[in-house]
Amino acid sequence: MENNYLESAKKQFEYYKMLGEKTFSQVSDEQLFWQYNEESNSIATIVKHLWGNMLSRWTDFLASDGEKNWRNREAEFENDIADKTELLEKWNEGWHYLFNAINPLTETDLAKEIFIRNQGHSVVEAINRQLAHYAYHVGQMVFIGKMLAEKWTSLSIPKGKSNQFNDDKFAQEKHRQHFTDEFLNKNKE
Repeated sequence: MENNYLESAKKQFEYYKMLGEKTFSQVSDEQLFWQYNEESNSIATIVKHLWGNMLSRWTDFLASDGEKNWRNREAEFENDIADKTELLEKWNEGWHYLFNAINPLTETDLAKEIFIRNQGHSVVEAINRQLAHYAYHVGQMVFIGKMLAEKWTSLSIPKGKSNQFNDDKFAQEKHRQHFTDEFLNKNKE
């Protein structure tokens, strides 16, 4: 059961990483830095925040508090990434830290206690916390991308295609498969 949990969590993180990258590819470089108003965040600012969070949470994951004393969370919301190259570097570095921390985890690690701002979490709770946090922000990025893109290509089931999608699914034999497999496999093609 627990190994299924770890595998599922990894696939879901990969899925949200892929959604972000497909969003980046559908907007112009300038649109990555657009923000609706001073209170809102651009895609680039959201990436910078995710990067700071990921480095803090996943560095020394099992042994030190997830809110590192070197993290400057307030600076993560300054829209100062220079260009798309820097944005992608931060994006990839953050995910690198995450996967380097989560990939070696085993079933015995799941019940261990870790801390985030001195609040105890089981490893499962900490992973769930971050999975929800990243999905929330990637969803914001996708929403901004959909508003700005000249022509948006759906990242899931396109409008008007739900019945066809369901017909294809129900035409298959029942089987066990993680819901992200088809999306992640399409991305690798």
